[in-house]
Amino acid sequence: MIKNIQKITIVGGGSAGWMSAAMMIKFFPNYNITVIESPDHPIVGVGESTLLGIKNYCALLGLDEKDFMKHTDASYKMSIKFTDFYERDDGGFHYPFGDPYYQDTVHEIQDWFVKKALYPDTPNNDFAKHYYPSAALYEQNKFTENKEGKFGNYNPKYHAAYHFDATKFGLWLRDKYCIPKGVTHVSATVTDVITDENGVKELILNNGSTVTSDLYLDCTGFKSLLLGEALGTKFNSFSEMLPNNRAWATRIAYKDKQKELEPFTNSTALGHGWVWNIPSWERLGTGYVYSDKFIDPEDAKEEFKQHLMSDKMICPRTREEVDALEFKDIPMRVGLHDRIFVKNVCAIGLSAGFIEPLESNGLFSVHEFLFRLVKVIIAGSINQFDIDCFNTACKGLFQNFAEFVAMHYAFSKRDDTEYWKANNNRTYDKNMLDLIPSHTGVGFFEYADHKHFTARINAGKGLVWIATGMNHPVLDTVDILNWAWGHNIDLHQEYDYALIHNDQNKILWNELAKLELSLCDYLQKNIHS
Repeated sequence: MIKNIQKITIVGGGSAGWMSAAMMIKFFPNYNITVIESPDHPIVGVGESTLLGIKNYCALLGLDEKDFMKHTDASYKMSIKFTDFYERDDGGFHYPFGDPYYQDTVHEIQDWFVKKALYPDTPNNDFAKHYYPSAALYEQNKFTENKEGKFGNYNPKYHAAYHFDATKFGLWLRDKYCIPKGVTHVSATVTDVITDENGVKELILNNGSTVTSDLYLDCTGFKSLLLGEALGTKFNSFSEMLPNNRAWATRIAYKDKQKELEPFTNSTALGHGWVWNIPSWERLGTGYVYSDKFIDPEDAKEEFKQHLMSDKMICPRTREEVDALEFKDIPMRVGLHDRIFVKNVCAIGLSAGFIEPLESNGLFSVHEFLFRLVKVIIAGSINQFDIDCFNTACKGLFQNFAEFVAMHYAFSKRDDTEYWKANNNRTYDKNMLDLIPSHTGVGFFEYADHKHFTARINAGKGLVWIATGMNHPVLDTVDILNWAWGHNIDLHQEYDYALIHNDQNKILWNELAKLELSLCDYLQKNIHS
């Protein structure tokens, strides 16, 4: 049991360490909060694309959005695009942020699936456009605060996350938030960790000092110095579920900022993995996530370079430009420790576990684990029941997200390389298969009455969007037509007016979007002037 907590020591800086420090000093301003940051250990600094949860984190801390955006090369992110995941040259589809716009629908989420049944030539990427007025904006690289409500329910306060430099975000939190509020910053390297029956007893630093604490937060990245190395907590690999284990990362200067500064993350599948494209204010961050079981790292780097020179890029680079880039090779430990909170040590970020970067989850586990940790600490003392509840909640959240990411591969029909052939032949356990019943999409729907289904969308919204975009509709044509026949429903009579109205709305939103500022111009005027 950890009684009367007064001192919390965070080992490791970076985005995880300083995000942890900011949360601790916000909720426990009378505690002694210390960050021990080694100048000898480089920061991974890959997570530059965020999900909407980062907005909750920033709001809880009361951060000034414009100030931190200016200092972290930040831009806005309205969606994630998936290109060539289903098939090569498939055109891609979007998974937008925020809530669907259901005004003027017949039965909300059901409408589009009826549309697909009645008009089979409807492309799958129309699903997002059907329900999100913001699609007209992000497809034209436009941005608006929508104060006049011209774009339905779209509100960037709740429907846009960020692209930013995660390393700069950590530094900004350190200098502008944590240290001014009283966090102690120690620049030193931990050379030894002394343990006892209660967990970590003390830390020995290379400056000759010794540090003791009531609670330790392990933010040492993949090294997991406290939780993994010192306490020997078992690490469970997710390699059977998630295929990739390495990444090549680089940064590219803009050629045409107006075109390349897009308000979405583009994830493009290649022969042995996929490439992220993250446009921050100053430059493009890009990287190739792949499996070295199927391709040598140097060959993967060349495949990545070929992508950067191809027409998959808005502005393809030349061989000379690509060869001049600095590439960072990043081995990834994909999985999660058996327990995240052990005795007096809690791991946050990569030291706890990591899901490969698909779906921009790098910082997601940081703020989500921190939200739950504050709830545990706030009582002042922590017993084993509190720790067990924390571990159960965080492991469940992490496992569910990992399974969601794995489904992006499960839905793929690519077979152009051994990597993708192996992916198609992989078997999935019951937990994965229960996420979405194969070709029986009613598992995601419940009968509300004889005329329509209701989607259990709160439990699986993201999966509905990804599955539909990859031609695996959770309510398919067979279900729709059988249901309509069984209940004597004329689908054309019931739905055509709403579908036509929706098409007219999309035309209107596209025309209105042409009148808005480009994302580049909006940021120049309002954030980065």
